[in-house]
Amino acid sequence: MFEGITTGLKAAVSMLGRGGKLTEANIRDGLAEVKRALLEADVNYDVATAFVKRVTSEALGEKVLKSLRPDQQFIGIVHQQLVGLMGPTDHSLHLRRDGLNKIMMCGLQGSGKTTTCGKLARMVKEAGFEPMLVAADLQRPAAIEQLKVIGQQLGVTVYTEDPKTSSPLQVCTNALKAAKANAAIKVLILDTAGRLHVDQELMNELELIDRKTQPDQILLVCDSMTGQDAVNSAKAFNDALEVDGVILTKLDGDTRGGAALSIKEVTGVPIKYIGVGEQLDKLEPFHPDRMAGRILGMGDVVTLFEKAQEAFDQEEIQKQQEKMLQGKFTLDDFRSQMQQIRRMGPLKDIVKMIPGLGSMFDSNPDIDAEGDMGRIEAIIGSMTKQERNNPDIIDRSRRHRIARGSGVDPSEVNRMLKDFESMAGMMQKMAGLGMMDRMKAMGQLMNGGFFDPNAGMKAVKGSTRSGPLDAKAAADKKKKTRKDAKKQKKRNR
Repeated sequence: MFEGITTGLKAAVSMLGRGGKLTEANIRDGLAEVKRALLEADVNYDVATAFVKRVTSEALGEKVLKSLRPDQQFIGIVHQQLVGLMGPTDHSLHLRRDGLNKIMMCGLQGSGKTTTCGKLARMVKEAGFEPMLVAADLQRPAAIEQLKVIGQQLGVTVYTEDPKTSSPLQVCTNALKAAKANAAIKVLILDTAGRLHVDQELMNELELIDRKTQPDQILLVCDSMTGQDAVNSAKAFNDALEVDGVILTKLDGDTRGGAALSIKEVTGVPIKYIGVGEQLDKLEPFHPDRMAGRILGMGDVVTLFEKAQEAFDQEEIQKQQEKMLQGKFTLDDFRSQMQQIRRMGPLKDIVKMIPGLGSMFDSNPDIDAEGDMGRIEAIIGSMTKQERNNPDIIDRSRRHRIARGSGVDPSEVNRMLKDFESMAGMMQKMAGLGMMDRMKAMGQLMNGGFFDPNAGMKAVKGSTRSGPLDAKAAADKKKKTRKDAKKQKKRNR
């Protein structure tokens, strides 16, 4: 996400750095580049103009112009203004333990509203509140069945009525009565009707449901992929309903990010959550400061740690650490670690959260990290348990058998085994590192290891490379060169 803005901002900072120091002239040139990047990312024109004006005012201050590292000062100003542009935000739904909490969800068709209702139900259930989902979107018959399926997956009650004999208002008011009659239900989530576009009929219907049910929170679901249309619809919904917060969906597929940067400024409504995938667990609180860090390529270590805590099996990690400290690290352990990393989300997004590696995939567009990891897993999966525990026994015939089983070239199997041999030593050293140092080491490993597009698994034939995984091989080669040199000296004598 935000690739376009990130690239543009980096170009602007690079332009500022070339002059050695900041001047009014190069600041204005750099900010012209910033504005261009914002507009190309589909940021609202007025928002982009006001943003650049605020940054200009700060950047032209005497403190910045006379600082030792004006480029860093400039990045700091942009970061601060980005945070202000997108925040502040309140992630709490302010749920009460006593009584019934009512949340009204609204949005246009195709925004991911029904799926987001399920994601929200999962979130509140994990927080200890029993939810009830209400299928009040009668405009799209499939929405009722979709909500039923989601309810079954989550083990959550779904209230439905026949769309032929009922109305959205009746469904909501009857569901409210049913929820009040069931003391176990603590959160009522209304999946209200959507339309293909904003119209008066839709707004009248939603305003009526709002008055009759008196929801505690009204959350608007917007599709970030629609850019300025998302901002315009957010403004229309807020004018009619006084929306409490926005949930921005499909942000993982939006490379521009204009909606995320414009909604708060245009509507005054904060983004509370973001959808970063179709699965029901892919709903995250929106943190403006973390998002600003990602946009500027500064990483997002806090979110990275949170994802790691959710995805990693702590007991398994402890076992692997003990084995690594004893000098034992098998291909099974390696596969287990890869699987845990993949559970954190797309590797491309994970790497961008590691400080210093944000531009790794931008500068190397040929990297196919997910595909490479899939091939590595297939290779390891095609080995016997004995081979995974002791890769040294893999000879030519075994290598060809493994290659056939995993659908790769035998040279790729050979390459993976050599990389693993180097990696095993590195992982043993990492076992004694703190969490932050280990994350940095893993980032360096990915930056120069299996995912090097110039010498990755796709280009193994006859290729050589250097990187963190080859440190041991390089050291061995150096020792051999020295030995050969000493032998040659003796012969010369």
